[in-house]
Amino acid sequence: MHYDSGDTAWVLISAALVLFMTPGLALFYAGMVRRKNVLAMLMQNFATMAVVGLVWVWVTYSLVFGPDWGGYGLIGTLHFAGLGHIHQAVPGYSGKAAMTIPPVVFVAFQMTFAVITAALLTGSVADRVRFPAFMAFIALWGIVVYAPIAHWVFSPNGWLARGGTEDFAGGTVVELTSGISGVTLAWVAGRRRGWPKELMRPHNVPLSVLGAGILWFGWFGFNAGSALRAADAGTALINTNTATAAALLSWLVVERLRDGKPTTLGAVSGAVAGAVAITPACGFVNTVGATVIGVVAGALCALAVGLKFRLRVDDSLDVLAVHGVGGLTGLVLLGVFGTATVRGTNGLLYGGGVTLLGHELLAIVAVGAYAFAATAVVALAVKLVVGLRVGPDEEEAGLDITQHEESAYDGDLGTGSVQVGHYDVSP
Repeated sequence: MHYDSGDTAWVLISAALVLFMTPGLALFYAGMVRRKNVLAMLMQNFATMAVVGLVWVWVTYSLVFGPDWGGYGLIGTLHFAGLGHIHQAVPGYSGKAAMTIPPVVFVAFQMTFAVITAALLTGSVADRVRFPAFMAFIALWGIVVYAPIAHWVFSPNGWLARGGTEDFAGGTVVELTSGISGVTLAWVAGRRRGWPKELMRPHNVPLSVLGAGILWFGWFGFNAGSALRAADAGTALINTNTATAAALLSWLVVERLRDGKPTTLGAVSGAVAGAVAITPACGFVNTVGATVIGVVAGALCALAVGLKFRLRVDDSLDVLAVHGVGGLTGLVLLGVFGTATVRGTNGLLYGGGVTLLGHELLAIVAVGAYAFAATAVVALAVKLVVGLRVGPDEEEAGLDITQHEESAYDGDLGTGSVQVGHYDVSP
């Protein structure tokens, strides 16, 4: 089997870029929580890298990309469990789709997708979840929720992929799944104490800006790396930047019209929304499509941040609004702006009729419904068996001190302490 050294190097670099996105996400989220929960947010994200990384090589990779179980396109077998038979070709990647990289490189690249998808859920339940419970949830969620959905879409043998669904880099698997799963987990966990009456402002916006910059940088590996060939990566890369930039400006326009002033947090949130929305379409649309997707996503996601108040679900850091709505927007508009002159299938605007749009809508419904139902089962199981959230005193004192006996800002808090329940907390 022939492997291309250029393609192999590009995918290895992309894997590193995507893994770097999780520390970026940790900083992005850490800046948006209150100062008493900063380390807990960082800890959850870093520990997710460890938990998902181990479960991936031992179980999840095989369930996603292993030989299809029963031929129904629902889940893979354990043929590759523990990376056994790793030198065999990945099932379904044959003919024009045959890989030019070693399978183990593909394992590493796809592992980073599983990590970042699970890490996104930390934003939905910020400030209130027990650390051991979240680790147990993530391990189970990766097997029960992520693996089947990824098999349906990412594996050429998955039922949605065989049926004609297009998703270049994870609009369904990563974005829609995390948005729906996140809001479901938040619903099961319950609201933070004081929400929505109490204002829970970001404690360090510059930290979030740094995190968003790392995410923007890493997204080039996320999207362009999904081409799996260096020569095919350019379109996905430039479309990613185009949509991200357009969405940033679009979000700021909405803020200016709605609130009177654009905000820094709005700018970085808009950038993330644009990167999210172009993810499924980056290798299938031209510059016009990428720009429109970015503009629409920036505006819709900016408006969607109010959804949690209407739903009365405390999705702390708006994972549904940014990732769920952004991913849905990109999938729908791919059905409109997809063009075979780039790659893939013509959408509605380019003479393809409603066929591609229909495939994308089917994927949205199927993935959304399964993500909601399966996440609810896993979250309820963890809640009943080990307890999902911290107690009232622990939440009031903050997760940094109650879950990890640390504080991010000891140096500028002064001396002395106050009593919060059973905890002595520096003022």
